[in-house]
Amino acid sequence: MHFAGLKAVGESCTKPGLYYHNNVYGTLVLTEAMAEANVKQLVFSSSATVYGNSTSVQYVEDFPLAAINPYGRTKLMVEDILRDLSAADTLNCVENPWKIALLRYFNPIGAHESGLIGEDPEGIPNNLMPYIAQVAIGKLPQLSIFGNDYPTPDGTGIRDYIHVVDLVKGHVKALAALTGDSFQNGACKAYNLGAGHGYSVLEMVHTFERVTGQTINYKIAPRRAGDLAEYFANPELALKELNWRAEKTLDDMIADTWLWQRNNPKGYDANS
Repeated sequence: MHFAGLKAVGESCTKPGLYYHNNVYGTLVLTEAMAEANVKQLVFSSSATVYGNSTSVQYVEDFPLAAINPYGRTKLMVEDILRDLSAADTLNCVENPWKIALLRYFNPIGAHESGLIGEDPEGIPNNLMPYIAQVAIGKLPQLSIFGNDYPTPDGTGIRDYIHVVDLVKGHVKALAALTGDSFQNGACKAYNLGAGHGYSVLEMVHTFERVTGQTINYKIAPRRAGDLAEYFANPELALKELNWRAEKTLDDMIADTWLWQRNNPKGYDANS
């Protein structure tokens, strides 16, 4: 399972070379090493950002791919590389062909329900939920909401959020599928992992306040480069071929995040 990669849209716009070197070149090195060892089953951590703009806000796997920021383009480039490797094995009638599942994450959030495993980003968080949680715990003074003039009901961006535990289960299902009939002769297939509906940034803030009883201090800031107004998954293919669907609710995601954050108010101490 290939999770190694830089993943912040905003940072990728200011440091594109770093993202191309790490995400694309790093994957080339990995696949070369795997091929040398004749280990050719791979679950790749891709992203919904490979889709770019669309006339529909519910993304299906066969939509045209046209990432609009460097982060998304690195994920799309890696997908193209993996598709080409798989296609080459088919052309060459390779005895042990590549079997690859491309998992297009939407927005993973949450933590393990035990409160023992959670997200502890270094420095200022790049993603919404850990930022909200750090404001709630007092580690950060204020949340910046980037744009309130999008063509959405409350003007803030809408995203499809998925509990990280559901995401993990999706990987287990994908790994099992690689040994099944649909990958028997080698293949490279993409699957959306998302809930199939979205929440706006303000909805996330207000739901966090309701679930936790904490007040979130926020301000409206200018839009960020590379952000879309709204998108969410069509997860039907993952249900059909992987027997997977998101099960946890937004309340679950927030409650588990808050338990982790309360247990680690200053971040995780590896020496404790």
